[in-house]
Amino acid sequence: MEELLDPALGSVRVFLMHDDNKARKLRHNLGHPRVLTFGGAYSNHIRAVAAAGRRHGFETVGVIRGEERLPLNPSLAYAVACGMRLDYLDRDSYRRKDTPEVVARLRERWGDVAILPEGGSNAAAVRGCAELPADIPVPYDVVCCPVGTGGTLAGIAAGLPEGKRALGFAVLKGAAFLAGEVARLQREAYGRVWDNWAIDLGHHFGGYARTTPELTAFAAEHRVERVYVAKMLLGIVGLARRGVFPAGARVVAVVTGQPSTPVAAWGAPTGFDSGEPR
Repeated sequence: MEELLDPALGSVRVFLMHDDNKARKLRHNLGHPRVLTFGGAYSNHIRAVAAAGRRHGFETVGVIRGEERLPLNPSLAYAVACGMRLDYLDRDSYRRKDTPEVVARLRERWGDVAILPEGGSNAAAVRGCAELPADIPVPYDVVCCPVGTGGTLAGIAAGLPEGKRALGFAVLKGAAFLAGEVARLQREAYGRVWDNWAIDLGHHFGGYARTTPELTAFAAEHRVERVYVAKMLLGIVGLARRGVFPAGARVVAVVTGQPSTPVAAWGAPTGFDSGEPR
């Protein structure tokens, strides 16, 4: 595994684990002949669902936030090339996408569909992400991940061995609600909530998809995606500088959105900022 090198880490060691949380979230969500899901125009989740549909032979529908814009951007063009059919919701309707009225309208239009939430975070996704700790190849004390919807953190924490902890870094401003989301997802998946996790709210750098000169420079220096991954890594460095991690702690930082074997097999390209929280 790669190791993050920064003088501010002191004796804390940070190992980078490249892992595609989108593939893990989908693993236990497959099986229906038609799947409908939501995302922004550059959504990695939309792309992953489209690729899974092509590989496994089920129909896919992507409901995109905002108006249709032609020609399609490369992300949506890829989804269409995989066989996904696109639908669009204006931004007001998209904010209400989980309401019975909007859901009923979508089911009337698209028939019998399994509906996955934006970002793919549901109970089945949590169970997929819970398999991640078993794949970590180095000794560790803490596992860190970016947090947008809470599904990845909920799963990682549920899958940790006794005595290990999970720390998520919120990429959204005003994200105190995410603690409730992680707890809700764990209850839905397992009927209980673990006490081995926490969410850092202080390294959002202005909010979702926002940046600062420090964050931009850090992302460029370490060649990492800045909407999620750079925030987490710079957050880890900041906490280490303040002595939050014990001396000699071994931290695994999950670099989400990179092609692990499942998504590579689906043929999904990478490199776009996701259109929705992870």
